[in-house]
Amino acid sequence: MKNKIIKSNLIILGSGPAGYTASIYASRSNLSPILITGEEVGGQLLKTEKIENWPSQYNSISGRKLMKNFYKHAKKFGTKIYEKKITKVIFNNSIITLICENTIFKSYSLIIATGSIPKKLGIKSEKKFIGKGISSCALCDGFFYKNKIVAIVGGGNSAIEEAIYLSKIVKKIYLIHRRNTWKAEKILLDRLLKKTKTKKIKIYLNYEIKKIYGNNNSIQSVKIISNKTKKSRIIYISGLFISIGYTPQTNLFKKKLKMKNGYIKTNFGKHGNFTSTSYPGVFAAGDAIDHVYKQAITASSSGCMAAIDAEKYLSNIKNLI
Repeated sequence: MKNKIIKSNLIILGSGPAGYTASIYASRSNLSPILITGEEVGGQLLKTEKIENWPSQYNSISGRKLMKNFYKHAKKFGTKIYEKKITKVIFNNSIITLICENTIFKSYSLIIATGSIPKKLGIKSEKKFIGKGISSCALCDGFFYKNKIVAIVGGGNSAIEEAIYLSKIVKKIYLIHRRNTWKAEKILLDRLLKKTKTKKIKIYLNYEIKKIYGNNNSIQSVKIISNKTKKSRIIYISGLFISIGYTPQTNLFKKKLKMKNGYIKTNFGKHGNFTSTSYPGVFAAGDAIDHVYKQAITASSSGCMAAIDAEKYLSNIKNLI
């Protein structure tokens, strides 16, 4: 069967807050964008049961509902949405080609909003409790564990920052790290030490989580084992925050765009054109470029910037579709 060819002025790759926001702005600028969702339509927020920090949404909203609203908003202004997974990308002069099963997309410009995914522990019982006590964002979900006991896994800046932040909310924190040395900055470790003196945070170094226990609704405890002594113990908790890093979903663009640690490099910080990448006409937004903030609102705002940058780029091209 011959592949179907679809042409557009602008293709947006990814269906999280960055991608949908870019599509809304691009559609309102009459760029006739196409949005290709990728495998997981709606992105990471689908796993978040309650969102309470989305501006103007003063009543909590589920991640699934919020992303459905994004979808409706994009469709309202005419964005064409395709639920497909791109398997190959070709940059050839001014034409960008994206290939998936049975379909070839061609465009003058591209916004990459493919996001990132939290790294997992890789244990058998982990998947069962995602969204039922397991979180990768203390800033997003910490409030739900007010005056409860939680555990954090990790030894870098993010894990320490989450421990310090959660110590203002929860009753007690078990900080579990598989090594006896930290990757975090000294200033954060000094702050952590002050917290441990209050007995709000208990640290287990050289320990790893081997099993998670609970019921159909929530986590109840975890089994940790020392990788030095092989001694094990059960810790009773209501929530588990996994903070061992993120993996940006950018494999399609390896050796095509400049990257650092898998994150696409953009001109952010320079005057204008913040979201442009190392290839003309290709822009990037959201967690594919952000290894620091990782919030839905910051992803959304960078999607807006990418759409504006793409519009400026396309204004110099004749014979737009």
